Amino acid sequence: MTASMSAGAVSHAKVDWHTVNWRAVYRNVRRLQARIVKAIRENRWGKVKALQHLITHSFSGRVLAVRRVTENQGKRTPGVDQTVWDTPEKKAQAVQELTRRGYQAQPLRRVYIPKSDGQSQRALGIPVMKDRAQQALYLLALDPLAETTGDPNSYGFRKERSPADAIGQCFNIFRRKQAPPWILEGDIRRCFDEISHGWMLQHIPIDKAILQQWLKAGFMEKHVLYPTEAGTPQGGIISPALMNLTLDGLERKLRDKYPRTTRLGQRAQVHLVRYADDFIITSHTKERLEEEVQPLVEQFLKERGLELSPKKTKITHLEDGFDFLGQNLRRYPGKLLIKPSQKSVKAVLTKIRGVVKGYKQATAGNLIGKLNPIIRGWANYHRHVVSKEIFGKVDSAIFRTLWQWAKRRHSTRSRRWIKTKYFKVVGPQHWVFQGFVTDSKGGEPHVIRLFRAAQIPIQRHIKIQSEANPYDRTCETYFEKRADAKMLSDWKERRNLLRLWLEQNGICPLCRQKITKATGWNNHHIVWRVHGGGNELANRILLHPTCHSQVHSRGITVEKPRLHKGVRKA
Repeated sequence: MTASMSAGAVSHAKVDWHTVNWRAVYRNVRRLQARIVKAIRENRWGKVKALQHLITHSFSGRVLAVRRVTENQGKRTPGVDQTVWDTPEKKAQAVQELTRRGYQAQPLRRVYIPKSDGQSQRALGIPVMKDRAQQALYLLALDPLAETTGDPNSYGFRKERSPADAIGQCFNIFRRKQAPPWILEGDIRRCFDEISHGWMLQHIPIDKAILQQWLKAGFMEKHVLYPTEAGTPQGGIISPALMNLTLDGLERKLRDKYPRTTRLGQRAQVHLVRYADDFIITSHTKERLEEEVQPLVEQFLKERGLELSPKKTKITHLEDGFDFLGQNLRRYPGKLLIKPSQKSVKAVLTKIRGVVKGYKQATAGNLIGKLNPIIRGWANYHRHVVSKEIFGKVDSAIFRTLWQWAKRRHSTRSRRWIKTKYFKVVGPQHWVFQGFVTDSKGGEPHVIRLFRAAQIPIQRHIKIQSEANPYDRTCETYFEKRADAKMLSDWKERRNLLRLWLEQNGICPLCRQKITKATGWNNHHIVWRVHGGGNELANRILLHPTCHSQVHSRGITVEKPRLHKGVRKA
């Protein structure tokens, strides 16, 4: 299969993974996805089905599906067949074998991961690589439909949406003086495990035979095959989309009952904000939530084989505050404040103390290397709300934990000696926990310092427009502006990477697609270092990981792009 072959053609010719024209592949799939959105808006459902068939049977769709399952975090995790696609030859073979004819889904491999409470466990089902790729392929055709028909204020497992957007919508609802004071905190009991197979097969617009195979595949645990009578497995690539399609329609149902343009709707102030299977519904009175809204929700869920969790579902007043997505929303006298929840703070400190306890004999450098990603990730999640004071308290708690670690490690030494060894003065900062690490290639040890949550600046998140659709051509400019702003914000302190990204206008020079945090990137040296090239910015360029592999395997020469307007020459 050569790069010049039509990217959308159904081909049985031999595939060379390193010659795939990724630019044409992306262009072809996205063109078909945009046409699906247009056909839905025109209510041409026959056309939608035909376009979905084109995607799932095209070379572009198949090769993109294989690329996704061989680049994500689970690429080295096998299913029941203990097979992974870790070479270009295996990936090329997988593209050829990814067809509907003769396809038979295999059972899932059952694994367990701890839940956030630290006591119970969550069951995950790991499909084999071929089933993952098949799901990724059909998701390419299903996701544009899910985005177009989905509830406007659903934010979980959706492209370009995040928990920060859900919290932003909550802020928009509650910031007004006349905001609805009562909140129904909803949690669906075992949502992924209990969705009715019959409902999905009747209502999900996807190939019914393929969907039934996934739903009825069963799972293997300790070499025993168990059947699946309900639910969609947590761990499947397509499962979040199936869950969203199942729950979509609740917001429309509430809007039909309480129209915004009527006096009833304006007085009721009923709003829904949903993130996956967690949601809140607001109202002006507690009685309306108890007598009208909650029964409506329960009936909606019952039709889908679901029910509310009695333990986690409750009605709360805004002045008492409530937790949602790890953050606490509460109205104080004259002001609405959103802060990290006590549960979230306790969870991150418990995790950090567990790491410190498990690293009793580790060096300070290795301990810091383990702690920094935890602290930085937690602080980044909460950086959009009123977190500065809590960040300081978390840093103080971490300091006390590390001080006890150092005292226990050197029980015969004085406090002054311990301070001198581990806690340094760095500029205006005192008591900075510091150590030394050596990279995997050896060489001289270098200094590593503990990251402090308070180093993260508080930045207000700009909520996504509720009706924005990443597959809709009319929203292209809107999402480009959001992506650029997000990249500039996230890479603010990484000046070299930022300069390279700006020089390229955020585009990979090989496939001409956007470079984002989700796609990942590799730093490529135009003149290879083994050929004498240096590490200066003039000799570096950013490429997608797959494009980088293609450049090196085929010896492709990539040129430095012209400087972006406003970027000075390095």
